[in-house]
Amino acid sequence: MAGPVLEVRNIHKQFPGVKALDGVHLHVEHGEVHALLGENGAGKSTLLKILSGAQAADQGECLLDGRPLDPADTPLQRQRLGLVTIYQEFNLLPFMSIAENLYIGREPTRRGLIDWKRMRADARATLADLGLQVDPEREVRWLSVAQQQMVEIARAMTQSAKLIIMDEPTAALSSREVEVLHGVIRSLKIRGVSVVYVTHRLAEVKQICDSFTVLRDGRFVARGAVSGAEVGDLVRLMVGRDVEFVRRARQAAAGATVMSVKGICADRGSGGQHATALHDVSLDVRAGEVLGFAGLVGAGRTELARILFGADRCDRGVLYLNGCELRPLDCPTDAIDAGLALVPEDRKQQGCFLEQSVSRNMTLPGLKQIALWRFFVDERRERELVDHYSRALGIRMAGPHANIGTLSGGNQQKVLLARCMALNPKIIIVDEPTRGIDVGAKAEVHQLLCGMAERGVAVIVISSELPEVMALSDRIVVFREGRVNGVVAAQDASEAALMDLMAVERPAMPQPAMAM
Repeated sequence: MAGPVLEVRNIHKQFPGVKALDGVHLHVEHGEVHALLGENGAGKSTLLKILSGAQAADQGECLLDGRPLDPADTPLQRQRLGLVTIYQEFNLLPFMSIAENLYIGREPTRRGLIDWKRMRADARATLADLGLQVDPEREVRWLSVAQQQMVEIARAMTQSAKLIIMDEPTAALSSREVEVLHGVIRSLKIRGVSVVYVTHRLAEVKQICDSFTVLRDGRFVARGAVSGAEVGDLVRLMVGRDVEFVRRARQAAAGATVMSVKGICADRGSGGQHATALHDVSLDVRAGEVLGFAGLVGAGRTELARILFGADRCDRGVLYLNGCELRPLDCPTDAIDAGLALVPEDRKQQGCFLEQSVSRNMTLPGLKQIALWRFFVDERRERELVDHYSRALGIRMAGPHANIGTLSGGNQQKVLLARCMALNPKIIIVDEPTRGIDVGAKAEVHQLLCGMAERGVAVIVISSELPEVMALSDRIVVFREGRVNGVVAAQDASEAALMDLMAVERPAMPQPAMAM
């Protein structure tokens, strides 16, 4: 077919105090996988919203198959034209079934009524193509983050799309699920469907993409063929500088044990119906060390983190803090008072108050620290705290009173990190700390976490990216099916060794002696 499937010409978009897009161009051919790259705040999300019909550009035009798109189109109208968007933040209806989410507004009918049998069968077949073995009648709210991501992708597959936009599609997926998704994308290419692939995982760009466009600070920077570019070249185009991911040498050895977990058990339903059951989990956490949690999706890493923070209940087990025996904490407030902080896996559902300001989101758990006469907020101290962490983490926003829901996903993640750091915790748990964060900011977050460990804070890092776990951790605890399957020192860790522990069951480990 002659001509590109999508052509974006000279797009401009201005928000109060922020020029989001300044003359952006994009060109996507039929049957092409095109990577859209840039740091957080580069304008990618704004461009995607304009393409999907969620926002209108101030200037410029977009053409689909050579025909100009009407700026007044709604997202539903754009979908009917064949332009389907899968957002980084999920847009599923939690109290409806998977099948209903896949076909909402497009339900198959028979004699004027919804054909439920056909809808479930079609949903089951689509899910099977993605390797997702789950009942299509199950409510979405009981699915894990990774499963919800696959449902979003499945919904796009059920539509007659000419172009599918995927915003961070693999951020919540395991390596096996990424391989399945890439297989689906290749099959879409064979059918002539184009894909705009937005990701911060540059290795995936080399694996699956044909060409790329780079944005920086709302401006078009470059377009080219992936085959002629190295990962380092893409990084320099995105951030305008070289980025080094090598961890700085530690200045001091880990200190005494600040937390010991002994025999933690939790039934499957304790943290929701999709949660993984935990079986006799025991481990130690030391002051000044970074302890990594590795494992496949559903291995039990997040479930243990939520129990330690008091967000989910524990059926059996004991927790020791600074040598004092406690029952597992009953609520997050108790955990914060005990010196724990948690950056959750799902920032939209569990972390951010999307209708509140950046300032309120950053300071809410630590209001005691900025209180005036116990009952009032000291606005000067609040401003100073927000300004300090906004500069330290490079948070891009119109101002501290901007709604956090208007920020990019990566900048929302930085606000949550700042919130925890402002609590001055003794132990901080970060679940997927760099999910949706660009390559430059990822290095900054790594340095921040290592800096906290240098100051004596015990840092627990949960990540699905093995290179990240190995770069950050002093020791790595490997989970498999709700159990600790091994503990590896950083100097002994390799991706092959960790994958072996994640996939192959080992004999029961001896219980570690607690250092007092």
